[in-house]
Amino acid sequence: MEAFYTLQGEGFNTGQAACFVRIGGCDVGCWWCDVKESWNASLFPPTPVDQIVAYAASFPAKAVVVTGGEPLLYNLDYFCKKLKESGIRTYLETSGSLRLSGSWDWICLSPKKDVPPLPETLKKANELKVIIHEPEDLRWAETNRPLVSPECLLYLQPEWSSRRQIIPVIIDYIKKYPVWKISLQSHKYMNIP
Repeated sequence: MEAFYTLQGEGFNTGQAACFVRIGGCDVGCWWCDVKESWNASLFPPTPVDQIVAYAASFPAKAVVVTGGEPLLYNLDYFCKKLKESGIRTYLETSGSLRLSGSWDWICLSPKKDVPPLPETLKKANELKVIIHEPEDLRWAETNRPLVSPECLLYLQPEWSSRRQIIPVIIDYIKKYPVWKISLQSHKYMNIP
């Protein structure tokens, strides 16, 4: 769908420069998604992988964040192989709803209730980032917490449109259950993509 160079705005890697590669197509379709235009893959003509890799390699930060939509709708083995051959670190943002492909330095799993993540992705996640729109979403976060590895970092992220109401709820929750941390969409506060 698009590729652009910016700073990671969410989760553990917040503030790090990276080339973002947004892949069109989604099998989940969250109502609060801020990139709904990514859902229909047919709107975006295929781009040769080598062209995307060359674009990513042109930036000083040798890191690519692959996001969507849902990037795992596609086999990402060749893409990751070419990125790694170019000395580029690979980061995946996924709902975990589909089989993993590719070789990843970091997997950020953001599970969705309507299409739960596969067990293999839960076990390989470096970061569990659960979007919280209402207090009941905290139960979904806790449902997934015991399914990830003990080393997996745990984040609760306020859904943007309800952030004013839900941030105080998340703060109180983390104070009671400090195994969690908060993730804010800092890129939106900074007005960057």
